[in-house]
Amino acid sequence: MQIGEFQQLMETLYGAGDRARGIPATVAWLAEELGELAQAVRKGDRSDQLHELGDVLAWLASLANQLGLSLEDAAARYVTDPP
Repeated sequence: MQIGEFQQLMETLYGAGDRARGIPATVAWLAEELGELAQAVRKGDRSDQLHELGDVLAWLASLANQLGLSLEDAAARYVTDPP
C-alpha cells in the first residue's frame, strides 16, 4: 500500500470522528501511541513493535488529514532536500 492510499483509508475509516475529536486531542493520541511504540521497542517484542508502528502511522495520517496536508508531500522532502 502506498502512503497516500493509507492516508485516504484513514480518512475513509476515521475522518469524521477524527475531525470531531479535533487537532489537539489527535496530537495527544499520537504522542501516547509514540510512547507505546517506545515501550515496545525497549521490550523487544517484534509483534508489539509492528502493532505500535501501525498505530503511530494511523494517528500521523489522521493529523495530516485534519491539517489538510499530504504525507507523501512531507516524505518527498527527504528525496529532494534531506535535512
